[in-house]
Amino acid sequence: MTEIPNVDEQRRAEWLALYERMLLIRRSEERVGKAAQAGEMPGGVHLYIGQEASGVGACSVLEDTDFITSTHRGHGHFLAKGGDVKAMFAELWGKRTGICKGMGGSMHVADVSKGILGANGIVGGGIAIANGAGMGIKVGKEKAVSVCLFGDGAANQGVLMECLNMSMVWKFPVIWVLENNGLSEFTITDKVTAGEQTDRARAVGMPAVTVDGNDVIAVQEAMKEAVDRARAGEGPSFIECKTYRIRGHLEAEDAFLGGYSYRTQEEIDAWKTPDKDPILRFASRLLAEGGASQADLDEIEDRVSKQVEEAVEFALASEDADPELIFDITFADQRP
Repeated sequence: MTEIPNVDEQRRAEWLALYERMLLIRRSEERVGKAAQAGEMPGGVHLYIGQEASGVGACSVLEDTDFITSTHRGHGHFLAKGGDVKAMFAELWGKRTGICKGMGGSMHVADVSKGILGANGIVGGGIAIANGAGMGIKVGKEKAVSVCLFGDGAANQGVLMECLNMSMVWKFPVIWVLENNGLSEFTITDKVTAGEQTDRARAVGMPAVTVDGNDVIAVQEAMKEAVDRARAGEGPSFIECKTYRIRGHLEAEDAFLGGYSYRTQEEIDAWKTPDKDPILRFASRLLAEGGASQADLDEIEDRVSKQVEEAVEFALASEDADPELIFDITFADQRP
């Protein structure tokens, strides 16, 4: 566990902001899960519950001018990078006020104004996009960085080794953030993946580190070091965040599995405990080490809950997406 020293007001405010952002993701995802299970939302959803510290810690040191690419489990990344929860909810409900006008849905939330190049329904689909963004930054001689958030399932895609090599050879300002939750859809990752994930980066000479992905401060510190290197022109870094996905691969998981189970309820419950759950852990540290009072945390809870419910109301009150948009954003000059 990363040590938190005695806090001053600035650091206290920063830690409370980290906590609030993680809690916003958790409460948003819980509300989305409730709607999905009730059949109130179009399409499937893949929730980020349990992994909040890795996304928030990684994005906490980035600017709007920095880029991120995401995964099919992208709601948490979208909110961690500063995406608007109302626009995200409207997108999930397929509304015109959605961040992609209701045409992208859960797996394609994006906001280029915030550097969010998009979630991606293709496993590993964000890897080459992040590398391309890094190349653009390099060619443009900018101080921005590109961050690829990807999972352990995507780590077995061949494009990863190609992009790790390319980013290292040309010193692209790319930070590769592997969120290793030990699960590749419905498969235990250790059953299909050999060796250590960080050795893939070390094979091309890239600095690599493994951190506790459920410790937001540990992730933030590793990320800050990597971002500083990239901005200084020293090239890419690889960060493996060990974390855990508490919910299923998707909310309709049982319909896919047909009674099969790839993990036990006891395992899931163990990751919900105060010593492992990233939000409960950080709340305990804030209280124990002088960063916050219980009243502070209660106030944040109330504020976040209100924000989430307002986002739901906004989404439900918005007009449905316009299907005619497909002729503008998918096909060109092909109106019947």
